[in-house]
Amino acid sequence: MNLNQKKSAFIELGKFLSQFSLDNSSKKEGVLHNDLFFDKCIDLIELSQSHNGWFTPEQVHYAIDSWAESLTEENLSEWLSAYDFSNVQPKTVGLILAGNIPLVGFHDFLSVLLSGHNVLVKTSSNDQKLLPFLADYLIAVAPGMADHITFTEGKLENFDAVIATGSNNTARYFDYYFKDVPNIIRKNRNSVAVLDGKESKEDLEALGEDIFRYFGLGCRNVSKLFVPRGYDFKLFFEAIYKYGDIIHYEKYANNYDYNKAVFLMSLFPLLDNEFLTLKEDSSYSSPISSVFYEYYDDLEAIKSKLLEDSEKIQCIVSNNLINRSISFGKSQNPELCDYADNIDTISFLLKL
Repeated sequence: MNLNQKKSAFIELGKFLSQFSLDNSSKKEGVLHNDLFFDKCIDLIELSQSHNGWFTPEQVHYAIDSWAESLTEENLSEWLSAYDFSNVQPKTVGLILAGNIPLVGFHDFLSVLLSGHNVLVKTSSNDQKLLPFLADYLIAVAPGMADHITFTEGKLENFDAVIATGSNNTARYFDYYFKDVPNIIRKNRNSVAVLDGKESKEDLEALGEDIFRYFGLGCRNVSKLFVPRGYDFKLFFEAIYKYGDIIHYEKYANNYDYNKAVFLMSLFPLLDNEFLTLKEDSSYSSPISSVFYEYYDDLEAIKSKLLEDSEKIQCIVSNNLINRSISFGKSQNPELCDYADNIDTISFLLKL
């Protein structure tokens, strides 16, 4: 299959996914293979939470909606226009995927196939159903895709390169096991927001989306705030009040109760609104239901710190306080060219 044929298959997948929303999923005219896949997709979304308790229908729908918006002719063509695919020698690229949020490995899957390679996928035990289902749809649309997609439950074997995502601990093992092949090894990263106290209530409401989407489990979720010394958190807490229903979700509530208890027993001073705790801490990685914060006196010093710690940070949210930062509410809506860890996956694949 050539690039245009593969791209067309993904465009059809985007049309298929565009039919599903949390409020109303309905069939659209002209979508291929709805007779085989539409009802199965609805069932899969509803059952996802039984496979992974964090994958509620709302969160799965959000992930699906995001990919439906990305997989258009315009978006794919604009993204791919920056690259030369004329000299690709097809290789087999192994993917070891994370499972922290729904379809978190789809961008790597898409990149490998569109770059002209074959993909060998080892899914996370936390997300074993969604990507294989989408792969089945692609193969139904373009049967030739079957020759380029393989899933494995065992050890990765017979691959020429690997892209592996895991924790800082597993990354050490990945570095050792895959040292003899071209690789991208992804470690823990977190996202931050930089405030200056001039943010509107609407800005801070949008920041709540960056914090609470996917229950804060993604590397693009904001887990740390940098605020000017003397910052009054009252407006922040008022703005995020709309997300308070998150505490009614049992897994989140259990984390909130546990982490709050640990903080209090350790005599850490906390700011708390009964569904989120704020703790002053220099670390970037806060536990679920908590966000760390750090005061600053000089914005230029924060810019230097973030640059120095760039390998720990996935993205930065602000009102243009930091160069190339993301607008509030947009951290979980990356463009196709917004690569994880700022490593250009397509360029890596084209050099194999």
